[in-house]
Amino acid sequence: MSEKAVSRLAVPMLQLRYFPCLLVAILAVSGTSTALFCQQAPKPTINWDKTKVVSKSTPTLQVVVNPPLRPGEPLGVAAYKAVKDLGADYVRYVPWLPYPKLGVAELEPPTPQKTSWDFSLIDPMTKDFLAATEGHSTIMNFSTMPSWLFKTEKPVTYPADANQVTWDYTQGTELRDPSGKELGDYYARLVNWYVNGGFTDEIGVKHQSGYHYKFAYWEALNEPEFEHKTTPEQYTERYDAMVSAIHKVSPDTKFVGMALAMPSLVPKYFEYFLDHKNHRPGIPLDMISYHFYASPGKDQTIDNWKYTFFDQADGFLNTVRYVEAIRKRLSPETRTTLDELGVILPTDNKPEDKIPPPDAYWNLCGSLYAYVYIEVSKLQIDVVGMSQLVGYPTQFPSVSMMDWRTNQPNARYWVLKMIKDNFHPGDKLVETDAGRGDLTAQAFITPTGRKLLLANKRDKSIEVPLTDADKATAQTVDLQTGDGPARSVKPADGKITLEPFAVTVVSW
Repeated sequence: MSEKAVSRLAVPMLQLRYFPCLLVAILAVSGTSTALFCQQAPKPTINWDKTKVVSKSTPTLQVVVNPPLRPGEPLGVAAYKAVKDLGADYVRYVPWLPYPKLGVAELEPPTPQKTSWDFSLIDPMTKDFLAATEGHSTIMNFSTMPSWLFKTEKPVTYPADANQVTWDYTQGTELRDPSGKELGDYYARLVNWYVNGGFTDEIGVKHQSGYHYKFAYWEALNEPEFEHKTTPEQYTERYDAMVSAIHKVSPDTKFVGMALAMPSLVPKYFEYFLDHKNHRPGIPLDMISYHFYASPGKDQTIDNWKYTFFDQADGFLNTVRYVEAIRKRLSPETRTTLDELGVILPTDNKPEDKIPPPDAYWNLCGSLYAYVYIEVSKLQIDVVGMSQLVGYPTQFPSVSMMDWRTNQPNARYWVLKMIKDNFHPGDKLVETDAGRGDLTAQAFITPTGRKLLLANKRDKSIEVPLTDADKATAQTVDLQTGDGPARSVKPADGKITLEPFAVTVVSW
Protein backbone atom coordinates (compact mmCIF):
# COMPACT_ATOMS: atom_id res chain seq x y z
CA MET A 1 0.00 0.00 0.00
CA SER A 2 1.32 3.44 -0.89
CA GLU A 3 2.18 6.05 1.77
CA LYS A 4 -0.69 8.17 0.40
CA ALA A 5 -3.16 5.27 0.78
CA VAL A 6 -2.04 4.67 4.36
CA SER A 7 -2.57 8.36 5.09
CA ARG A 8 -6.11 8.18 3.76
CA LEU A 9 -6.84 5.23 6.09
CA ALA A 10 -5.38 6.83 9.20
CA VAL A 11 -8.46 8.68 10.45
CA PRO A 12 -10.95 5.89 9.61
CA MET A 13 -8.68 3.42 11.44
CA LEU A 14 -8.92 5.51 14.59
CA GLN A 15 -12.69 5.48 14.25
CA LEU A 16 -12.65 1.70 13.76
CA ARG A 17 -11.13 0.94 17.17
CA TYR A 18 -14.49 -0.57 18.20
CA PHE A 19 -14.76 -2.64 15.00
CA PRO A 20 -11.51 -4.63 14.80
CA CYS A 21 -12.99 -7.30 12.51
CA LEU A 22 -14.07 -4.66 10.01
CA LEU A 23 -10.57 -3.19 10.10
CA VAL A 24 -9.05 -6.60 9.39
CA ALA A 25 -11.41 -7.00 6.43
CA ILE A 26 -10.40 -3.64 4.96
CA LEU A 27 -6.71 -4.44 5.26
CA ALA A 28 -7.19 -7.96 3.93
CA VAL A 29 -8.80 -6.62 0.77
CA SER A 30 -5.91 -4.21 0.32
CA GLY A 31 -3.45 -7.09 0.59
CA THR A 32 -1.65 -5.40 3.47
CA SER A 33 -0.35 -7.26 6.50
CA THR A 34 -2.59 -6.83 9.55
CA ALA A 35 0.20 -7.23 12.07
CA LEU A 36 0.71 -3.52 12.62
CA PHE A 37 -2.94 -2.55 12.62
CA CYS A 38 -5.23 -5.18 14.19
CA GLN A 39 -6.10 -4.37 17.80
CA GLN A 40 -7.54 -6.47 20.59
CA ALA A 41 -11.16 -5.77 21.55
CA PRO A 42 -11.41 -2.80 23.95
CA LYS A 43 -10.91 -3.77 27.56
CA PRO A 44 -13.47 -2.60 30.14
CA THR A 45 -11.75 0.00 32.28
CA ILE A 46 -12.36 -0.18 36.03
CA ASN A 47 -11.18 2.24 38.66
CA TRP A 48 -11.58 0.21 41.84
CA ASP A 49 -10.58 3.21 43.92
CA LYS A 50 -13.37 5.46 42.69
CA THR A 51 -16.82 4.68 44.12
CA LYS A 52 -19.55 6.30 42.05
CA VAL A 53 -22.49 5.34 44.22
CA VAL A 54 -23.49 2.87 46.94
CA SER A 55 -26.23 0.50 45.82
CA LYS A 56 -29.66 0.50 47.44
CA SER A 57 -31.07 -1.98 44.93
CA THR A 58 -32.64 -5.33 45.79
CA PRO A 59 -33.33 -7.69 42.84
CA THR A 60 -36.61 -9.58 43.12
CA LEU A 61 -39.73 -10.69 41.18
CA GLN A 62 -43.49 -10.55 41.09
CA VAL A 63 -45.93 -13.44 41.36
CA VAL A 64 -49.20 -12.95 39.48
CA VAL A 65 -52.04 -15.29 40.39
CA ASN A 66 -53.23 -17.58 37.61
CA PRO A 67 -54.59 -21.15 37.45
CA PRO A 68 -51.26 -22.99 37.10
CA LEU A 69 -50.37 -21.67 40.57
CA ARG A 70 -53.34 -23.40 42.17
CA PRO A 71 -52.34 -26.12 44.68
CA GLY A 72 -51.20 -29.39 43.16
CA GLU A 73 -50.56 -28.02 39.69
CA PRO A 74 -47.12 -29.29 38.55
CA LEU A 75 -46.08 -25.92 37.16
CA GLY A 76 -47.11 -24.19 40.38
CA VAL A 77 -45.26 -26.67 42.58
CA ALA A 78 -42.07 -26.14 40.57
CA ALA A 79 -42.59 -22.37 40.48
CA TYR A 80 -42.93 -22.00 44.23
CA LYS A 81 -39.88 -24.19 44.75
CA ALA A 82 -38.03 -21.72 42.54
CA VAL A 83 -39.31 -18.80 44.63
CA LYS A 84 -38.19 -20.50 47.84
CA ASP A 85 -34.77 -21.32 46.38
CA LEU A 86 -34.37 -17.72 45.23
CA GLY A 87 -34.92 -16.36 48.75
CA ALA A 88 -35.61 -12.80 47.62
CA ASP A 89 -37.08 -9.94 49.61
CA TYR A 90 -39.90 -7.64 48.44
CA VAL A 91 -41.54 -10.39 46.36
CA ARG A 92 -44.76 -8.92 45.00
CA TYR A 93 -47.96 -11.00 45.12
CA VAL A 94 -50.87 -9.94 42.90
CA PRO A 95 -54.23 -11.72 42.71
CA TRP A 96 -55.60 -9.66 39.84
CA LEU A 97 -58.12 -8.73 37.21
CA PRO A 98 -58.85 -11.76 34.96
CA TYR A 99 -59.74 -14.28 37.69
CA PRO A 100 -62.31 -12.70 40.05
CA LYS A 101 -62.85 -15.88 42.08
CA LEU A 102 -59.10 -16.15 42.72
CA GLY A 103 -58.66 -12.58 43.87
CA VAL A 104 -61.89 -11.00 45.15
CA ALA A 105 -63.00 -12.21 48.57
CA GLU A 106 -66.52 -10.69 48.50
CA LEU A 107 -67.94 -10.99 45.01
CA GLU A 108 -71.52 -9.98 45.82
CA PRO A 109 -72.64 -6.82 47.63
CA PRO A 110 -73.65 -7.29 51.26
CA THR A 111 -77.32 -7.13 52.19
CA PRO A 112 -78.96 -6.84 55.64
CA GLN A 113 -79.48 -10.61 55.52
CA LYS A 114 -76.15 -12.01 54.25
CA THR A 115 -72.66 -11.42 52.89
CA SER A 116 -70.65 -13.35 50.31
CA TRP A 117 -67.22 -13.51 51.95
CA ASP A 118 -65.39 -16.58 50.61
CA PHE A 119 -61.65 -17.32 50.86
CA SER A 120 -61.92 -20.99 49.89
CA LEU A 121 -60.16 -20.53 46.54
CA ILE A 122 -57.98 -17.61 47.55
CA ASP A 123 -56.45 -19.02 50.73
CA PRO A 124 -54.72 -22.10 49.29
CA MET A 125 -52.85 -20.00 46.72
CA THR A 126 -51.97 -17.27 49.20
CA LYS A 127 -50.73 -19.78 51.77
CA ASP A 128 -48.49 -21.43 49.16
CA PHE A 129 -47.02 -18.04 48.30
CA LEU A 130 -46.45 -17.07 51.93
CA ALA A 131 -44.83 -20.45 52.62
CA ALA A 132 -42.47 -20.01 49.67
CA THR A 133 -41.45 -16.53 50.86
CA GLU A 134 -41.30 -17.31 54.58
CA GLY A 135 -38.57 -15.32 56.28
CA HIS A 136 -38.56 -12.65 53.59
CA SER A 137 -40.48 -9.43 53.10
CA THR A 138 -43.33 -9.37 50.61
CA ILE A 139 -45.45 -6.75 48.88
CA MET A 140 -49.08 -7.87 48.97
CA ASN A 141 -51.47 -6.45 46.42
CA PHE A 142 -55.03 -7.76 46.12
CA SER A 143 -55.45 -5.34 43.28
CA THR A 144 -58.95 -6.09 42.01
CA MET A 145 -61.67 -4.23 43.87
CA PRO A 146 -65.13 -5.82 44.08
CA SER A 147 -67.14 -4.46 41.16
CA TRP A 148 -70.12 -3.74 43.40
CA LEU A 149 -68.13 -0.98 45.08
CA PHE A 150 -68.71 1.08 41.93
CA LYS A 151 -71.71 2.64 40.25
CA THR A 152 -72.55 0.56 37.18
CA GLU A 153 -75.56 0.41 34.87
CA LYS A 154 -76.17 -3.21 35.85
CA PRO A 155 -74.55 -5.78 38.14
CA VAL A 156 -71.24 -7.09 36.83
CA THR A 157 -71.12 -10.81 36.12
CA TYR A 158 -68.14 -13.14 36.32
CA PRO A 159 -67.46 -16.75 35.24
CA ALA A 160 -68.58 -19.57 37.49
CA ASP A 161 -65.36 -21.38 36.55
CA ALA A 162 -62.54 -19.85 38.61
CA ASN A 163 -60.02 -20.72 35.89
CA GLN A 164 -61.92 -18.95 33.10
CA VAL A 165 -60.51 -15.62 32.03
CA THR A 166 -62.59 -12.45 31.97
CA TRP A 167 -61.19 -9.03 31.12
CA ASP A 168 -64.25 -6.89 31.86
CA TYR A 169 -64.85 -7.51 35.57
CA THR A 170 -63.69 -4.06 36.61
CA GLN A 171 -66.35 -1.59 35.52
CA GLY A 172 -67.42 1.82 36.67
CA THR A 173 -65.28 4.78 37.64
CA GLU A 174 -67.21 6.29 40.58
CA LEU A 175 -67.43 4.62 43.98
CA ARG A 176 -70.99 4.11 45.19
CA ASP A 177 -69.72 5.40 48.55
CA PRO A 178 -67.79 8.53 47.58
CA SER A 179 -66.28 8.84 51.06
CA GLY A 180 -64.18 5.72 50.40
CA LYS A 181 -65.18 4.15 53.73
CA GLU A 182 -66.80 1.13 52.07
CA LEU A 183 -63.64 0.57 50.01
CA GLY A 184 -61.41 0.91 53.07
CA ASP A 185 -63.60 -1.43 55.12
CA TYR A 186 -63.37 -4.15 52.46
CA TYR A 187 -59.57 -4.09 52.50
CA ALA A 188 -59.38 -3.81 56.30
CA ARG A 189 -61.44 -7.00 56.62
CA LEU A 190 -59.34 -8.76 53.99
CA VAL A 191 -56.11 -7.86 55.81
CA ASN A 192 -57.67 -8.77 59.17
CA TRP A 193 -58.38 -12.23 57.80
CA TYR A 194 -54.68 -12.83 57.26
CA VAL A 195 -53.00 -10.90 60.07
CA ASN A 196 -55.45 -10.96 63.00
CA GLY A 197 -57.18 -14.31 62.71
CA GLY A 198 -60.44 -13.06 61.20
CA PHE A 199 -62.97 -10.22 61.11
CA THR A 200 -66.56 -9.21 61.73
CA ASP A 201 -68.51 -8.66 58.51
CA GLU A 202 -70.99 -5.95 57.54
CA ILE A 203 -73.90 -7.58 59.37
CA GLY A 204 -72.02 -8.50 62.54
CA VAL A 205 -71.09 -12.10 61.72
CA LYS A 206 -67.62 -13.20 62.83
CA HIS A 207 -65.38 -15.03 60.36
CA GLN A 208 -62.41 -16.88 61.88
CA SER A 209 -59.28 -17.77 59.89
CA GLY A 210 -56.69 -18.49 62.56
CA TYR A 211 -53.99 -16.82 60.43
CA HIS A 212 -51.47 -14.45 61.95
CA TYR A 213 -49.21 -13.52 59.07
CA LYS A 214 -47.14 -10.35 58.98
CA PHE A 215 -47.53 -8.15 55.92
CA ALA A 216 -44.44 -5.98 55.54
CA TYR A 217 -45.88 -4.00 52.62
CA TRP A 218 -49.29 -3.50 51.06
CA GLU A 219 -49.55 -2.03 47.57
CA ALA A 220 -52.70 -0.10 46.79
CA LEU A 221 -54.27 -1.26 43.53
CA ASN A 222 -52.61 -1.92 40.16
CA GLU A 223 -52.68 -0.09 36.88
CA PRO A 224 -55.30 -2.10 34.91
CA GLU A 225 -57.79 -1.41 37.66
CA PHE A 226 -57.46 2.37 37.70
CA GLU A 227 -54.84 4.13 35.61
CA HIS A 228 -56.97 5.03 32.62
CA LYS A 229 -60.21 5.27 34.58
CA THR A 230 -59.36 7.68 37.37
CA THR A 231 -57.69 11.00 37.92
CA PRO A 232 -54.67 11.40 40.21
CA GLU A 233 -57.07 13.01 42.69
CA GLN A 234 -59.39 9.98 42.68
CA TYR A 235 -56.55 7.52 43.03
CA THR A 236 -55.03 9.47 45.91
CA GLU A 237 -58.38 9.55 47.72
CA ARG A 238 -58.73 5.78 47.33
CA TYR A 239 -55.14 5.19 48.43
CA ASP A 240 -55.77 7.26 51.55
CA ALA A 241 -59.00 5.39 52.33
CA MET A 242 -57.31 1.99 51.98
CA VAL A 243 -54.17 2.93 53.87
CA SER A 244 -56.07 4.56 56.72
CA ALA A 245 -58.28 1.47 57.18
CA ILE A 246 -55.50 -1.11 56.83
CA HIS A 247 -53.15 0.79 59.12
CA LYS A 248 -55.68 0.52 61.95
CA VAL A 249 -55.70 -3.28 61.79
CA SER A 250 -52.04 -3.80 60.81
CA PRO A 251 -50.06 -0.86 62.21
CA ASP A 252 -46.63 -2.24 61.26
CA THR A 253 -47.49 -2.58 57.57
CA LYS A 254 -45.92 -0.09 55.17
CA PHE A 255 -47.53 1.00 51.93
CA VAL A 256 -46.76 1.22 48.22
CA GLY A 257 -48.62 3.54 45.91
CA MET A 258 -49.42 4.07 42.23
CA ALA A 259 -48.22 0.89 40.38
CA LEU A 260 -48.31 2.79 37.09
CA ALA A 261 -48.03 0.85 33.82
CA MET A 262 -46.98 3.73 31.57
CA PRO A 263 -45.28 6.25 33.84
CA SER A 264 -43.94 8.41 31.02
CA LEU A 265 -47.51 9.21 29.94
CA VAL A 266 -48.83 10.25 33.34
CA PRO A 267 -46.31 12.51 35.09
CA LYS A 268 -49.24 14.30 36.74
CA TYR A 269 -49.75 11.21 38.94
CA PHE A 270 -46.29 11.61 40.45
CA GLU A 271 -46.64 15.36 40.90
CA TYR A 272 -49.97 14.99 42.68
CA PHE A 273 -49.46 11.78 44.66
CA LEU A 274 -46.01 12.65 46.02
CA ASP A 275 -47.16 16.02 47.34
CA HIS A 276 -48.02 15.37 51.00
CA LYS A 277 -50.51 18.22 51.13
CA ASN A 278 -52.78 16.24 48.79
CA HIS A 279 -53.19 13.43 51.37
CA ARG A 280 -55.08 13.07 54.61
CA PRO A 281 -53.03 14.00 57.69
CA GLY A 282 -50.72 11.20 58.77
CA ILE A 283 -50.99 9.10 55.59
CA PRO A 284 -47.54 7.58 54.89
CA LEU A 285 -45.87 7.63 51.49
CA ASP A 286 -43.49 4.77 52.15
CA MET A 287 -42.87 3.68 48.58
CA ILE A 288 -44.01 4.28 45.01
CA SER A 289 -44.08 1.77 42.17
CA TYR A 290 -44.17 1.80 38.40
CA HIS A 291 -43.46 -0.58 35.55
CA PHE A 292 -41.65 -1.18 32.26
CA TYR A 293 -42.22 -3.72 29.52
CA ALA A 294 -40.31 -3.66 26.28
CA SER A 295 -42.73 -4.32 23.43
CA PRO A 296 -41.46 -4.80 19.86
CA GLY A 297 -43.44 -4.27 16.69
CA LYS A 298 -45.48 -7.18 15.40
CA ASP A 299 -43.32 -7.55 12.29
CA GLN A 300 -40.05 -7.60 14.21
CA THR A 301 -38.01 -10.72 14.93
CA ILE A 302 -35.20 -11.44 17.35
CA ASP A 303 -32.84 -9.79 14.84
CA ASN A 304 -34.64 -6.53 15.67
CA TRP A 305 -35.47 -7.27 19.31
CA LYS A 306 -31.79 -7.12 20.33
CA TYR A 307 -31.91 -3.41 19.47
CA THR A 308 -35.55 -2.56 20.23
CA PHE A 309 -35.50 -3.88 23.80
CA PHE A 310 -32.49 -1.84 24.83
CA ASP A 311 -33.62 1.28 22.98
CA GLN A 312 -36.95 1.14 24.81
CA ALA A 313 -35.15 0.48 28.10
CA ASP A 314 -33.13 3.65 27.55
CA GLY A 315 -36.39 5.55 27.15
CA PHE A 316 -37.65 4.06 30.39
CA LEU A 317 -34.44 5.03 32.18
CA ASN A 318 -35.05 8.62 31.13
CA THR A 319 -38.49 8.32 32.76
CA VAL A 320 -36.87 6.97 35.94
CA ARG A 321 -34.57 9.99 36.08
CA TYR A 322 -37.51 12.33 35.59
CA VAL A 323 -39.60 10.60 38.27
CA GLU A 324 -36.62 10.65 40.63
CA ALA A 325 -36.38 14.41 40.24
CA ILE A 326 -40.06 14.73 41.24
CA ARG A 327 -39.70 12.30 44.15
CA LYS A 328 -36.60 13.97 45.56
CA ARG A 329 -38.28 17.37 45.33
CA LEU A 330 -41.63 16.43 46.90
CA SER A 331 -41.01 13.38 49.13
CA PRO A 332 -37.34 12.37 49.34
CA GLU A 333 -38.03 9.88 52.14
CA THR A 334 -40.28 7.83 49.84
CA ARG A 335 -38.61 4.74 48.35
CA THR A 336 -39.17 3.24 44.90
CA THR A 337 -39.93 -0.24 43.60
CA LEU A 338 -39.91 -1.01 39.90
CA ASP A 339 -42.05 -4.07 40.48
CA GLU A 340 -42.83 -5.12 36.92
CA LEU A 341 -39.90 -5.32 34.51
CA GLY A 342 -40.03 -7.53 31.46
CA VAL A 343 -40.98 -7.96 27.82
CA ILE A 344 -44.39 -8.53 26.27
CA LEU A 345 -44.35 -9.83 22.70
CA PRO A 346 -47.13 -8.76 20.31
CA THR A 347 -48.18 -12.41 19.93
CA ASP A 348 -49.18 -12.70 23.59
CA ASN A 349 -52.78 -13.75 24.30
CA LYS A 350 -53.37 -14.47 20.61
CA PRO A 351 -53.59 -17.86 18.86
CA GLU A 352 -49.97 -17.63 17.71
CA ASP A 353 -48.74 -17.40 21.29
CA LYS A 354 -48.93 -21.18 21.43
CA ILE A 355 -45.70 -21.10 19.41
CA PRO A 356 -42.97 -20.35 21.94
CA PRO A 357 -40.43 -17.67 21.08
CA PRO A 358 -36.94 -18.88 20.11
CA ASP A 359 -34.85 -20.16 23.00
CA ALA A 360 -32.44 -17.24 22.67
CA TYR A 361 -35.32 -14.88 23.51
CA TRP A 362 -35.18 -15.86 27.18
CA ASN A 363 -31.46 -15.09 27.31
CA LEU A 364 -32.03 -11.77 25.57
CA CYS A 365 -34.65 -10.91 28.22
CA GLY A 366 -32.14 -11.87 30.92
CA SER A 367 -29.56 -9.57 29.38
CA LEU A 368 -32.15 -6.78 29.31
CA TYR A 369 -32.89 -7.24 33.02
CA ALA A 370 -29.18 -7.16 33.85
CA TYR A 371 -28.83 -3.93 31.88
CA VAL A 372 -31.77 -2.29 33.65
CA TYR A 373 -30.56 -3.57 37.04
CA ILE A 374 -27.16 -1.96 36.50
CA GLU A 375 -28.56 1.36 35.32
CA VAL A 376 -31.17 1.75 38.07
CA SER A 377 -28.62 0.68 40.69
CA LYS A 378 -26.64 3.72 39.61
CA LEU A 379 -29.77 5.75 40.37
CA GLN A 380 -30.16 4.05 43.78
CA ILE A 381 -33.60 2.63 43.03
CA ASP A 382 -34.60 0.45 45.99
CA VAL A 383 -36.33 -2.58 44.44
CA VAL A 384 -35.86 -4.04 40.95
CA GLY A 385 -38.59 -6.59 40.27
CA MET A 386 -38.61 -9.00 37.35
CA SER A 387 -42.06 -9.84 35.96
CA GLN A 388 -43.41 -12.48 36.26
CA LEU A 389 -43.12 -15.93 37.81
CA VAL A 390 -45.58 -17.84 35.61
CA GLY A 391 -46.96 -17.02 32.19
CA TYR A 392 -48.26 -19.53 29.66
CA PRO A 393 -50.17 -19.54 26.37
CA THR A 394 -53.23 -17.24 26.64
CA GLN A 395 -51.71 -15.59 29.75
CA PHE A 396 -48.67 -13.54 28.73
CA PRO A 397 -46.31 -16.44 27.95
CA SER A 398 -43.49 -14.13 26.86
CA VAL A 399 -43.22 -12.69 30.40
CA SER A 400 -42.81 -16.05 32.14
CA MET A 401 -39.83 -16.98 34.29
CA MET A 402 -40.91 -20.62 34.15
CA ASP A 403 -40.92 -22.86 31.09
CA TRP A 404 -44.53 -24.07 31.01
CA ARG A 405 -43.51 -27.01 28.78
CA THR A 406 -40.88 -28.44 31.13
CA ASN A 407 -41.96 -26.93 34.48
CA GLN A 408 -38.41 -25.64 34.92
CA PRO A 409 -37.15 -22.10 35.56
CA ASN A 410 -35.94 -20.52 32.34
CA ALA A 411 -32.92 -18.31 31.68
CA ARG A 412 -34.70 -15.20 33.00
CA TYR A 413 -35.05 -16.78 36.43
CA TRP A 414 -31.45 -17.97 36.47
CA VAL A 415 -30.17 -14.50 35.57
CA LEU A 416 -32.22 -13.05 38.43
CA LYS A 417 -30.89 -15.67 40.85
CA MET A 418 -27.30 -15.11 39.80
CA ILE A 419 -27.66 -11.35 40.28
CA LYS A 420 -29.52 -11.75 43.58
CA ASP A 421 -26.87 -14.14 44.93
CA ASN A 422 -23.98 -11.82 44.03
CA PHE A 423 -25.19 -8.24 44.50
CA HIS A 424 -26.91 -6.53 47.41
CA PRO A 425 -27.71 -3.11 48.86
CA GLY A 426 -24.54 -1.64 50.30
CA ASP A 427 -22.32 -2.78 47.44
CA LYS A 428 -20.14 -0.05 45.97
CA LEU A 429 -20.50 0.65 42.26
CA VAL A 430 -17.08 1.80 41.08
CA GLU A 431 -16.17 3.75 37.95
CA THR A 432 -16.58 1.38 34.99
CA ASP A 433 -16.43 1.85 31.22
CA ALA A 434 -17.53 -1.11 29.11
CA GLY A 435 -15.62 0.25 26.13
CA ARG A 436 -18.16 -0.90 23.54
CA GLY A 437 -21.86 -0.54 22.81
CA ASP A 438 -22.73 -4.23 22.56
CA LEU A 439 -21.58 -4.89 26.11
CA THR A 440 -22.96 -3.79 29.48
CA ALA A 441 -20.46 -3.81 32.33
CA GLN A 442 -20.44 -2.68 35.95
CA ALA A 443 -17.89 -3.41 38.64
CA PHE A 444 -18.91 -3.75 42.29
CA ILE A 445 -17.02 -3.96 45.54
CA THR A 446 -19.01 -6.38 47.68
CA PRO A 447 -18.50 -7.87 51.16
CA THR A 448 -17.21 -11.03 49.46
CA GLY A 449 -14.81 -9.30 47.09
CA ARG A 450 -14.57 -7.54 43.75
CA LYS A 451 -17.12 -8.53 41.13
CA LEU A 452 -17.89 -7.53 37.55
CA LEU A 453 -21.39 -7.93 36.06
CA LEU A 454 -21.34 -8.31 32.28
CA ALA A 455 -24.23 -8.60 29.84
CA ASN A 456 -23.94 -9.31 26.13
CA LYS A 457 -26.65 -7.38 24.28
CA ARG A 458 -26.10 -9.08 20.95
CA ASP A 459 -26.46 -12.49 19.29
CA LYS A 460 -22.74 -12.94 18.72
CA SER A 461 -19.93 -14.00 21.00
CA ILE A 462 -17.85 -11.27 22.61
CA GLU A 463 -14.32 -11.64 23.91
CA VAL A 464 -13.80 -9.37 26.92
CA PRO A 465 -10.20 -8.72 28.01
CA LEU A 466 -9.76 -8.83 31.78
CA THR A 467 -7.05 -7.59 34.09
CA ASP A 468 -5.82 -10.36 36.40
CA ALA A 469 -7.86 -12.87 34.44
CA ASP A 470 -5.79 -15.73 35.84
CA LYS A 471 -7.00 -14.85 39.35
CA ALA A 472 -10.68 -14.65 38.39
CA THR A 473 -13.57 -17.09 38.50
CA ALA A 474 -16.86 -16.62 36.68
CA GLN A 475 -20.36 -17.95 36.26
CA THR A 476 -22.65 -17.35 33.33
CA VAL A 477 -26.19 -17.86 32.08
CA ASP A 478 -26.26 -18.34 28.32
CA LEU A 479 -27.72 -20.55 25.61
CA GLN A 480 -25.70 -23.50 26.86
CA THR A 481 -27.34 -23.38 30.30
CA GLY A 482 -30.85 -23.61 28.80
CA ASP A 483 -33.35 -24.14 31.63
CA GLY A 484 -30.51 -24.88 34.03
CA PRO A 485 -28.60 -22.78 36.56
CA ALA A 486 -25.56 -20.64 35.86
CA ARG A 487 -22.49 -22.61 34.80
CA SER A 488 -18.92 -21.98 35.79
CA VAL A 489 -16.57 -20.60 33.14
CA LYS A 490 -12.87 -19.90 33.46
CA PRO A 491 -11.24 -16.82 32.00
CA ALA A 492 -8.28 -17.84 29.85
CA ASP A 493 -5.52 -16.06 27.97
CA GLY A 494 -6.35 -12.78 29.66
CA LYS A 495 -10.00 -12.70 28.59
CA ILE A 496 -13.44 -14.19 29.03
CA THR A 497 -15.83 -15.12 26.23
CA LEU A 498 -19.49 -14.13 26.51
CA GLU A 499 -21.77 -16.23 24.34
CA PRO A 500 -24.75 -14.55 22.60
CA PHE A 501 -26.99 -12.72 25.13
CA ALA A 502 -24.93 -14.12 28.01
CA VAL A 503 -25.02 -12.59 31.48
CA THR A 504 -21.82 -13.24 33.42
CA VAL A 505 -20.47 -12.48 36.88
CA VAL A 506 -16.68 -12.37 37.22
CA SER A 507 -15.25 -12.55 40.74
CA TRP A 508 -11.77 -11.87 42.09
